[in-house]
Amino acid sequence: MTSTKVMPTDLRACKARGEKIPSLTAYDFPTTRLLDEAGIPLILVGDSVGMVVLGYPDTTHVTMAEMEHHVRAAARARPRALLAADLPFHSYDTVATALANSRRLVAAGAEAVKAEGGRAIIEQVRAVIGLGIPFLGHLGMLPQHILEEGGYHVKGRSQAERETLLADAKALEEAGAFAIVLELVTPPLARDISRSLSIPTLGIGSGPECDGQILVTPDLIGAFPWFTPKFVKPHLNAAEQIRGAVAKWKQSL
Repeated sequence: MTSTKVMPTDLRACKARGEKIPSLTAYDFPTTRLLDEAGIPLILVGDSVGMVVLGYPDTTHVTMAEMEHHVRAAARARPRALLAADLPFHSYDTVATALANSRRLVAAGAEAVKAEGGRAIIEQVRAVIGLGIPFLGHLGMLPQHILEEGGYHVKGRSQAERETLLADAKALEEAGAFAIVLELVTPPLARDISRSLSIPTLGIGSGPECDGQILVTPDLIGAFPWFTPKFVKPHLNAAEQIRGAVAKWKQSL
């Protein structure tokens, strides 16, 4: 990486060099600025904002207006990192809505958009990329489908799932996606998908052999102690440090 603005082609170059790509989420100005100062090349304003900031039970409640609000806040940090944003639930059901809502996120400050699915949304993906908007794919466990699937389940255990995910990944690459998030995919399949593509994969709960890793920042720093995914090892206990700082301040009054 150089000191210049990160572009999608830079992430692909990282894969070609065998350089792991770290990616994290941010939903506001200070977090985006801190992650950028720490050298994170890809920052995602994720719809995980619904759970770790807005208090929703899952991501299906997040609206376009809420995503725009948080994208604007993050974009004010003017990061060197590539700033991507999630298209929320039902915002890309058709080509027309995918285009309209991608434009809205870009107008708010996003430099790329992400949506969940492979061949099922491939016309939307092609249309978004056709507008000149970089597209980040998302395969495996799809959080926006939690209600219909009845929870968060690891993907790729059956031969049928394996074949589907490999085909979906190849379809996203051929459509022009610059990278693909692989969430809760069995590590052997995540490795095989990563090796089969020229674009980078970003794993989350999918083992160490993806081209990079992406995490929800509050999970990484222990800022959301009421729930931590099994695959996350927090590197800080921010919640306890906050409680401790508040307690010391109260005692000082």
